[in-house]
Amino acid sequence: MNRKSLELLKNREFVSVASCDLERRPNAAPKFVLKVENHFVYLVDYSVGRTSRNLAVNPKISISFMDNDTLMGYQLNGPVELINKGQEYDVLVKDLLQKELELSTRRIIEGVTKGKSHEGFELSLSEKFIIFKVKVEEIVEIASSGTLKTEKICE
Repeated sequence: MNRKSLELLKNREFVSVASCDLERRPNAAPKFVLKVENHFVYLVDYSVGRTSRNLAVNPKISISFMDNDTLMGYQLNGPVELINKGQEYDVLVKDLLQKELELSTRRIIEGVTKGKSHEGFELSLSEKFIIFKVKVEEIVEIASSGTLKTEKICE
């Protein structure tokens, strides 16, 4: 189960991320998927808002997304490390620039070939952003029937 959900996540641009502050106030927001490596998911928070503030005091999140082909839902849970400087950050920024270029190019080509009109085809790197390094410790598979399968990840 875990390999499938992580592979599906590699092909997504955005996922929903839920966080909670110390007063148990929930927050859900879309985040850009930078990359998936082993049992780590790297997400970009461009707004550096409530999610980042929540993670500073309660460093755990839940990532959710759907597989539209199978109607299977997935929830990935785990602790988060906020990365905003250092060598790892510098490498991830290069990865981010490349991924944004690829996504923008694909959106422009798709827009031209399909005659789509978008207000903004291109992603542009915000001056202020932070990268979330999520260690996936639990994966929940949610079938369209409502059946849940939970798998703990030990690494």
